[in-house]
Amino acid sequence: MKHKELKRKALKRSSVKKEYDRLEPEFTLLREMLRARNKAGLTQAQIAERMGTKPPSITRLESSLTSGKHSPSLATIKKYLEVLNCRLEIKIIHN
Repeated sequence: MKHKELKRKALKRSSVKKEYDRLEPEFTLLREMLRARNKAGLTQAQIAERMGTKPPSITRLESSLTSGKHSPSLATIKKYLEVLNCRLEIKIIHN
């Protein structure tokens, strides 16, 4: 079964869909961070060097946004994005 098929099937379950929707901001942030890194043509190791940290820290940062095991600080995310010549914008939307 391919990933898209598995995702479609899983999202039919209300409990999975609810959790997926809850994590949407993290998924969106991660997609944008990875897109910026790819556009800059930098590896995780290069980002780490420019941030003054080690490559595993960048791996943890990128994976933490979808694992829920660690919530990176805004300062860390901003530092990561500064290396990519990007900035973070936050918008609050009322339901």
